[in-house]
Amino acid sequence: MSVPAERPAMSSDDPKTLVSTDWLAAHLKDPDLRILDASWYLPTDPRDGKAEYDAAHIPGARFFDIEEISDQRSDMPHMAPPVEKFMSRLRALGVGDGHQVVIYDGTGLFSAARVWWLFRLMGKTDVAVLDGGFPKWQAEGRLTEDLPPVIRDRHMTVQRQAHLIKDVTQVAHASKIKSHAIVDARGASRFRGDAEEPRPGLRAGHIPGAINVPYASLLNGDQTLKSPDETREIMRAAGVDLSQPVITTCGSGVTAAILSLALERMGHRDHALYDGSWAEWGMFPYLNIETGA
Repeated sequence: MSVPAERPAMSSDDPKTLVSTDWLAAHLKDPDLRILDASWYLPTDPRDGKAEYDAAHIPGARFFDIEEISDQRSDMPHMAPPVEKFMSRLRALGVGDGHQVVIYDGTGLFSAARVWWLFRLMGKTDVAVLDGGFPKWQAEGRLTEDLPPVIRDRHMTVQRQAHLIKDVTQVAHASKIKSHAIVDARGASRFRGDAEEPRPGLRAGHIPGAINVPYASLLNGDQTLKSPDETREIMRAAGVDLSQPVITTCGSGVTAAILSLALERMGHRDHALYDGSWAEWGMFPYLNIETGA
């Protein structure tokens, strides 16, 4: 499979991938700006994203519930929602066509990338993640509020981009014929199979042929995303062949989106996310696994 040449790296603020707190502060009162708090935490983390949003959020932000705005017919956690559900929930949040969307989370850069990817999956490209998220915004002493925003319905059209998502059959095929670089965002101990998974009942290890690039390795100390050049070098050093199309994966499809965001930002457009990730692969005994580095 041929892969398009990488495009030049983007500037530091790009409303289609990543914007700084300075950028957001300068555009905070733009009439067509919509801000989403997409805070979500692992089952082992006692934090509550909605409660934190209710206590304090960036002015005008609406809460995007990753668990609720999902395909709840699936046995897998927070799978991508049907198109109709995505449209109806976003309209209820007052988000629609013509809006510039900025997404943040309470960790810095964690679950916000998942919602960025969901928008891209639905064909919406005027969407960016806030670099450093709410912790950076607060650390800089910027304005917050605890009031719900005034919601006005806005029509939304969606065109699902099927090339941005992979299912278990597609990933198994890619693993077997080595047609894609499969890049796993989990921590090294989980990737090797040394640590238990946070979800009970899952085997430990990784997809055969996968390469480990822990999402945390792509972040600076303040939870901002490393530069495209740094990201490229980290991936190459890990053994990722960037001439191949890439499938990103993780525990349940959340932090894989950080890899997807980083790839998009560094100009590698041919990437897709395995939505089921290890929550699905690790559950089925007939799927092969590998352990170790």
